[in-house]
Amino acid sequence: MSELARISIFPLGGALLFPRMHLPLHVFEPRYRALISDAMARDRRVGMIQPKPMKDGIDTAAPLFDMGCVGRIAHVEALDDGRYNIVLEGLSRFRLVRELDVSTPFRQIEAQLEDPSEETALAVIQRADLERESRRFADRQGYSVDWDAVGRLDDEALVNGIAQIAPFDAAAKQALLEATSLADRAELIVQLMQFFGRHDGEDRVTLQ
Repeated sequence: MSELARISIFPLGGALLFPRMHLPLHVFEPRYRALISDAMARDRRVGMIQPKPMKDGIDTAAPLFDMGCVGRIAHVEALDDGRYNIVLEGLSRFRLVRELDVSTPFRQIEAQLEDPSEETALAVIQRADLERESRRFADRQGYSVDWDAVGRLDDEALVNGIAQIAPFDAAAKQALLEATSLADRAELIVQLMQFFGRHDGEDRVTLQ
């Protein structure tokens, strides 16, 4: 079951958060410093969501993608000049319902929170395919990976961990975040890694 919630958001292009993953952020703009201060005084929750690209760049009122992820401030370092270094821990995805008319310097939305307990495990063969393609991908990119540790991860941690750290572009990662199920996300990851392997001259996988 999902629930409606009021969420203060940090709309930041290219900075995607997935459930159970961690996202470090350096917060320096006044409106987002106010956001973190407010979140720390309340429930420590911040919604990460991507603004849609605009022809002339991204402004403060840029339209938003439909889905983001709410995170809890798991670590915060308040700097002397008012900036923050924080680490967000992903809690659950949310779907934007509407943006709220607020007087705060940061934007707030009403959103439908997803129940993270509804995620289901991968089929054994799909898990094996994902691990095999991940090894090929890592070898091609020259990554050093502790595969024994990877093998001990549960399905959600494996899938969302790859989605969080893989060098896919923002559009590809948004597609991963919006995948209907864990199995769909795993399938898309495999497709993206295979695509990346055929385009070794490119810096990033792109769906744009």
